[in-house]
Amino acid sequence: MNVLMVTASVSRNAGGIFHSVRSLSRELAGSCQVEVVSLRDAFSAADAGVWRPLVPELFERVGPRQWGYSPGLKARIGRNGASVVHACGIWMYPTHAAADACRRKGIPLVISPRGMLDPWALRNSAWKKRLAGRLYENRNLRSAACVHALCESEYESIRAYGLTNPVAIIPNGIDLPADGPKPPPPWTDKVASGRKVTLFLGRIHPKKGLPNLIEAWGRLKAQNATVADEWALVVAGWDQGGHEDQLKTMVSEKGLGGDVLFLGPAFDDAKAACLQNADAFILPSFSEGLPMSVLEAWSYSLPVVMTSECNIPEGFGAAAAIEIRPQADSIADGVKRLLSMPDAERRQMGANGRDLVAAKFAWPRIAAQMIDVYKWVLGQGPQPACVRLD
Repeated sequence: MNVLMVTASVSRNAGGIFHSVRSLSRELAGSCQVEVVSLRDAFSAADAGVWRPLVPELFERVGPRQWGYSPGLKARIGRNGASVVHACGIWMYPTHAAADACRRKGIPLVISPRGMLDPWALRNSAWKKRLAGRLYENRNLRSAACVHALCESEYESIRAYGLTNPVAIIPNGIDLPADGPKPPPPWTDKVASGRKVTLFLGRIHPKKGLPNLIEAWGRLKAQNATVADEWALVVAGWDQGGHEDQLKTMVSEKGLGGDVLFLGPAFDDAKAACLQNADAFILPSFSEGLPMSVLEAWSYSLPVVMTSECNIPEGFGAAAAIEIRPQADSIADGVKRLLSMPDAERRQMGANGRDLVAAKFAWPRIAAQMIDVYKWVLGQGPQPACVRLD
């Protein structure tokens, strides 16, 4: 079986999709032939090494960057000899080119919207997406042999959008980190020794709910001054559209400069050092597909505070996470509950999270489910248990 993986970016520019598509592709390569095609961006060269043994083929964009039109990519997809084409992400040209080629050549297409049909995502730039849907994307989505949902909530969003295709519900996966010596934290010179850290690690984007998190942190400090002495909030991640500057202004205006630290981007060893040294993790997001950052936090045995919009309800059932809403009051209540726990209780929450990802979110299990879907759309196997037709 030859699988052509199509995605708009193979670099950190893609946020969590960078990690999930890369890891899935590499795991699939152990059982079938996998080729990856994408668009070149400012970080493609720097991040190419983490795809090994795969070597993505990169093509230049022409015209508006957000659309991602690429004649070279179109030609490459058009001449592919793949058994199955798997397009990750929607609204941009690479998925349109993949769908067009599959219709012309009679090749099964699997599309992973990666949370981009969720209600919050559809409301963001809504008129552009309605126009794109009418012009090309609705046809592309309807032509897919199977649509891939990361969770039950995304499945419901796909159906609410009006799609009647078969839907495979397969989560993101995670690689459990090996035990080893703990490096010093990246905040060594900025956070007092002995002060615990609640970590946010991810793309700095409005949908992540960070303004409300900062508002909540300010309320906690006003209610209990010892919080400022015992805990710090560390925000690590890649800024998008200048949102980080807005957050820093908010921190300054609220007098939280000594309590909220912005680290900037954290990748590879720096990201691992953040996760190894943090005491808790928080994601107050308005919308997610299935966030890699939470799975990574659990893999490092961190207790998590997150919204139900993160779409990992198993975390609440496993007592690995505290549930919050993305509003400041609810965030403050959830964080207060976390900070007031005995250390042993927080450690047990983190251990529950690691057990959860080991049991349900390991990449070999995820890749095996995806291969079963590929075989099914090719008529080479039975309908997998993860596929829903209704």
